[in-house]
Amino acid sequence: MTDEFASYEGIGEDFAGGHKTVNHSEGEYVKGDANTNTAESYFALLKRGVHGTFHHISRKHLGRYCGEFSFRWGQRKVTDGMRAVEAIKGMAGKHLSYRELVGRK
Repeated sequence: MTDEFASYEGIGEDFAGGHKTVNHSEGEYVKGDANTNTAESYFALLKRGVHGTFHHISRKHLGRYCGEFSFRWGQRKVTDGMRAVEAIKGMAGKHLSYRELVGRK
């Protein structure tokens, strides 16, 4: 599901679900089950984090930033306590050394 941006034409061929659009330039934001609200809300959360907290993200760690914001998005409707429990569960068995973080061997 996308807006009417011309570069998206034909992408439905690559996805089993096809491609549905909404026409924002005509004030259309929902058409049946097609909308871009969820994606736009997620990216707004990501952009707020980058501009407001991190100020810059590197290509090297982009996956880690996206993973963090995917977690935040997925846990947005639970209490802070439940979010903390899920974060701790997600850390089990993982270790990121400083050397690995900065790329030193």
